[in-house]
Amino acid sequence: EGVGGDVVPSVAFLTYCAHVTRAKNSNPVMCLSWTPGGRRLLTGNQEGEFTLWDGVNFSFELIMSAHDQSFRCMAWSHNQNYLLTSDSGGNIKYWSPSIAPVQSLDSHDGQPIHALSFSPADTKFVSCGDDATVRVWDWAGHREERVLEGHGWDVKCVQWHPRSSIICSGSKDNLVKLWDPRTGSCLSTLYGHKNTVTKVAWNDNGNWLLTSSRDQLIKLYDIRAMRELCSLKGHHKEVTSIAWHPVYETVFASGAMDGTLIYWNIGPKGSEEPAAKIPYAHDMAIWDMKWHPAGHLLATGSNDRQTKFWARNRPGTKQGLDDDGLEAAGGSAEILHAEMELGNHVGIVIGRRGATIIAMQRQTKTKMHVDQIRRVLQIEGTARQIETVKKRVGALLERVSSENEERGSGFGGGFGGY
Repeated sequence: EGVGGDVVPSVAFLTYCAHVTRAKNSNPVMCLSWTPGGRRLLTGNQEGEFTLWDGVNFSFELIMSAHDQSFRCMAWSHNQNYLLTSDSGGNIKYWSPSIAPVQSLDSHDGQPIHALSFSPADTKFVSCGDDATVRVWDWAGHREERVLEGHGWDVKCVQWHPRSSIICSGSKDNLVKLWDPRTGSCLSTLYGHKNTVTKVAWNDNGNWLLTSSRDQLIKLYDIRAMRELCSLKGHHKEVTSIAWHPVYETVFASGAMDGTLIYWNIGPKGSEEPAAKIPYAHDMAIWDMKWHPAGHLLATGSNDRQTKFWARNRPGTKQGLDDDGLEAAGGSAEILHAEMELGNHVGIVIGRRGATIIAMQRQTKTKMHVDQIRRVLQIEGTARQIETVKKRVGALLERVSSENEERGSGFGGGFGGY
C-alpha cells in the first residue's frame, strides 16, 4: 500500500458512469462476469440469454440463447478454462472460454440454483438452490458427490474458500453456515442477520468473510476468531450484491434493491462509513456486480435492464462523495414538502412500471410519491429541487394534454369521465 493505506484506495471508488448498455429486446440482467483477462463482459438475462459486450469500448458483440429459463449465476474456474452457469429451473451448464456448450446437468429438484463456486484446485464445484441444499460436485465426472443439508429454507448464496476446504453458504433462514466439503458436516453457524442472507464473499486474504442481507446490513467476519469485525449500515433497502476489489484487499462495493451503489474501505485504516455513494446508480435492484480483473472498472447489472460500467472520476470532482447529494444543492439546504395536482394524468407521471417517476427522482435527487386517490404528486426536497420537479412535470403534462387535443375531442371526451 506504498503511500499510506488511506491514500491509495481512492483510485478504487468508481463514481463515474463510463457507459450504459441496453440490448434491443432487453430483459433484467440477473448475473454478469468478465471473461478471463477482462477483454469482454458477459451478462445473463431473465430470458436465459448471454449478451457479450466489449470491455474496452463497451460496444455490443453478440447475444445468444443459453438457458430455457432465467439466468441465476455464472462462475469461471480458477484456471479460467471453463465457465459454469445456472438457471431458475435447476439446470447447470458447462461452457468453454469461446462460449461453446460442453455439458448440461439437472439438479436441485428443478428449483432455482442461485450460486456456483469452484474449489481452489478446480476439481470440484459447489451449487446451492431453493431446495434448501448445498451440493458438492465432481467437476470432471459431472456427478454429485455430496449433499450438505442443514439450512431450513432456500439457500441463496454459496462460495468456496479461495484456498482451503471450507464452503460458506447463506440462506433465507437468516443463517450463514460454514461446511467441510470432505465430510459434509457443518463446521459453524453465524447468527448475525435478521433476514435472508443474499450474498457471501470471501476476501482473497482467506481470513475475512463478507455477508449481506435483506436486513440492509453488511457484516464482516474474521474467520480465524469466528467473530464479527463490523456491521456496516449504509443501505436503506435490502443489499442484493457485493464484490471485493481485486487489488486493494480492504475495498469492496455493494449494491441494493433501490439501485444504490456504495463503495467501502474497511480495516484498520478504513471506516465503517461508506467511502463513496451513488444513490441512483440504477433505477431498480442491482442483481450482480463484478470488478474488472485490473480493478479500474466495475460492471453492474440491474433489474432495470441496464448494464453499467463505472470508472474513476476526474480528480477533484465530488460525485458520490457528498452525502446523498444534499450538500451539492447548497449547504445544509432545508428539506421541504410540496404537492402538485395531476388530475387525469396520474398514470403518465408514474410511467410504465414506475419508470417515469423513478427516473425523475434520480435526475432531480428528490423523493416523489403519487397519491392515486387524491391525484396529487407529493415531492420532498430542497426549494430548488422542488422547483425543477414542478417545471418538468408541468412540461410533461402540457405535452400530454396537447397530444390529446390533437387526436380529436372524441378521444379526450371519453377520458374526461375517467
